[in-house]
Amino acid sequence: MDKPKVTQAMIAAYDEYTHLTLDRRGFMEKLTMLAGSGAAAAAVAPLLAASKAKAAMVSEGDDRLTADNITWPGGDGVEMKGYLVMPKDRIAPMPGVMVIHENRGLNPHIRDVARRLALEGFVALAPDFLSPNGGTPESEDQAREMFSTLDMGVTVDNATATRAFLAKDDAVNGKVGAIGFCWGGGMVNRLAVADPDLGAGVAYYGAQPPAADVAKIEAPLLLHYAGLDDRINAGIDAYKAALDSNQKTYEIFVYDGVNHAFNNDTSSARYDKAASDLAWSRTVEFLKSNLD
Repeated sequence: MDKPKVTQAMIAAYDEYTHLTLDRRGFMEKLTMLAGSGAAAAAVAPLLAASKAKAAMVSEGDDRLTADNITWPGGDGVEMKGYLVMPKDRIAPMPGVMVIHENRGLNPHIRDVARRLALEGFVALAPDFLSPNGGTPESEDQAREMFSTLDMGVTVDNATATRAFLAKDDAVNGKVGAIGFCWGGGMVNRLAVADPDLGAGVAYYGAQPPAADVAKIEAPLLLHYAGLDDRINAGIDAYKAALDSNQKTYEIFVYDGVNHAFNNDTSSARYDKAASDLAWSRTVEFLKSNLD
């Protein structure tokens, strides 16, 4: 059987479902209309979604790493949970990096990204920002619903507390950056506004902060955007203008012809290996140059 064809309209419908107001029933109805039948829609849907069954790029038991599920104090007494991973044969303290998840919570893919960063020479901590609600559930739909209940001010405080916690780890050189994807990319931008001690920020297709808040940013920023991501890209010009007018240090890259979530290798319809590899190489270089 031929692989079903995924169109931009289908990808846009999935984006509306995962980020805006469309519920799952409405999404499947729209996808059925676009695909031509319920059977075709059922075949396309898994290609759009992220798959937990996809193999990790760095295995969970990689013997080059040490990894633990840990807890630490968040803002205002909240207990945060997360995944801490670092090279096993480290000699000197290393830079720390927070790895901030999408609106699916701390899932296997984000844990895998943390392991990839650890192999690049960082102490990586992937916090679960759904910790105040009991942690990331198995159901992605439930996780997305939980995000709508988060208090953003408290969540930013939890991010700032996490950065401070990681900076004090004996394995860390005191410098901590943050990398985030989608919801996490937006959180990196918010954290850069809120935390003057953030060492560097990398936001993948993340929502931009209000222009009036940009003056508060101290950290250098690396901003990755997908060329086909009209929803997020609508805020680029205003953000760039605010960064320029406030003389901030930043780089922006827009990857032509790729979709939102192009870095997520567990979503076959949206992942783009060439753009992902290029953005990753830029990310690692940027973090090392600002945190070493």
